[in-house]
Amino acid sequence: MRREQFESFKELLERLSQDSPFYKSKFNTSGVNISDIMSPEDISQLPFTTKEELRDAYPLGLQAVPDEKVVRIHSSSGTTGKPVIIPYTSKDVDDWAIMMARCFKLAGITPLDRVQITPGYGLWTAGIGFQAGVEKVGAMAIPMGPGNTDKQLQMMMDLKSTVFASTSSYALVLAEEVEKRGIRSQIHLKKGIIGSERWGEKMRNRIKNELGVDIYDIYGLTEIYGPGISLDCDYHTGLHYWDDFLYFEIIDPITCQPLKEGEYGELVITTLKKEGAPLLRYRTRDLTRLIPGNCPCGSTYPRHDVIIGRTDDMVKVKGVNIYPGQIDELLRNIEGASSEYQVVIKHINGKDEMTLRVEKELSSDDKDVREKIVDQFKKKVGIHIEAEVLAIGELPRSEKKSKRIIDFRYQ
Repeated sequence: MRREQFESFKELLERLSQDSPFYKSKFNTSGVNISDIMSPEDISQLPFTTKEELRDAYPLGLQAVPDEKVVRIHSSSGTTGKPVIIPYTSKDVDDWAIMMARCFKLAGITPLDRVQITPGYGLWTAGIGFQAGVEKVGAMAIPMGPGNTDKQLQMMMDLKSTVFASTSSYALVLAEEVEKRGIRSQIHLKKGIIGSERWGEKMRNRIKNELGVDIYDIYGLTEIYGPGISLDCDYHTGLHYWDDFLYFEIIDPITCQPLKEGEYGELVITTLKKEGAPLLRYRTRDLTRLIPGNCPCGSTYPRHDVIIGRTDDMVKVKGVNIYPGQIDELLRNIEGASSEYQVVIKHINGKDEMTLRVEKELSSDDKDVREKIVDQFKKKVGIHIEAEVLAIGELPRSEKKSKRIIDFRYQ
């Protein structure tokens, strides 16, 4: 931890203890005395903040500034419980735009670019966050929002968009439609900024090759500003994150003990400068690692690896923990298997049964791909599964996030 970071961290603790009713109560309950935090090593004494606590604070229990300083709110979807509402000050909005602009500049986007923004607007952070970054760079924002693929492609051609921002699922929809309609020569795209969901290398390569673009992975979450807190550079050796605004830790999700640089675990984030709803040691549930050493691109900002999964998207089948990231990795090394898959889990006659449904490349043999999947899953993951091989396009496509795992055991 840099000295400047630790000074920002100490200033945050002072603000939380004075201005945040949420953290005043939390510190009192846990017996924290912020004057005991004398060095970076002492940070591990501080309590974590969890998603459940943020939900319990609904609607505005996280607010740490007077009402007159709040200029906007954003919210999580609330699909798995109460939504989390995050208030923003004017400075929060500006800081977020600065981070988004850094992402775009790292990806080589200039004022000459035209950026088509397909994520949603409204309470969700994505659309408006991308737009703020585009405008900060000085490029042209084309705020399409989600869906209406016909219109997306028409505007893409007519306005000669050079960059698009989307989820990986919708990027694949666009790539397949461009190929199907034979309009590749009328598309002027050069880059894609893709985020909101975890995706594998095969999916990245499909989108890249079918649209003829360079792809950049952007990371963020509603609780921590939104998208734009990190991005991978041209070397794709990890995502650079903005450590003057954020402090990253990696912990063991079971023991909660800090892990060393290079070890995979759960990402924990502290917002060093946020005013409206600052967060201390927030457990993101995202699994990654901090990457040691310097990036070949020359950026001095540190890196974390791609998100390999979430602590809450793990499923246990036949006693074995399985993450979507493992499946991505496995399929990447199976010749003939495409990037798209779906897991179906059932409990039949007292036993768990898992079927991995995978789309295959056109020239591949169904039986060969099926046998490879079953064999590799047994070797790499340790359980026997069934595999179903489908043609490209047979699995559902989504304009938002794809549902990869369907677990009928709890329905």
